[in-house]
Amino acid sequence: MKTTQVSFTVNSKRYTMSVGKLFGQIPPNELLIDSLRDRLGLTGTKIACKDGACGCCTVIIDGDAVPSCEVLTVDCEGKSITTIEGLAAPDGTLDPVQQAFIDYYAFQCGFCTPGIIMTTRAYLDKNPHPTREEVQDALAGNFCRCISHYHVLDAIESLT
Repeated sequence: MKTTQVSFTVNSKRYTMSVGKLFGQIPPNELLIDSLRDRLGLTGTKIACKDGACGCCTVIIDGDAVPSCEVLTVDCEGKSITTIEGLAAPDGTLDPVQQAFIDYYAFQCGFCTPGIIMTTRAYLDKNPHPTREEVQDALAGNFCRCISHYHVLDAIESLT
């Protein structure tokens, strides 16, 4: 029986996983969100709609903000993935986006916050000086039920 593997980097750590139908293997249809949470214990990435509509499960894959519920783990071969846990520096210093969200109270329940932060980080890496309208457009795929996006926009605007 041929064993297939998938290798990728998550938060600067390399992982190689066996793909198949046997116990302990990743099924070929397993979503990245499930591998991150259930296999790697990275629960900061949230599961909500599992349809790519809410943005709660957003991670950064090779520099792009991507809903991890829309990506098969087997399609991550050779990719570099960053989750909310991987944004802070090794010494615990928060990423400037994370700190701005704290400083501007840009969260309420916090469930959607990791996805919004990841989308913001990826967007600011590509466009470090966006207008407020550009930020609104960039966050169109992130849905929050309990807070106006004004605090989020203010936090992001403080970084530009």
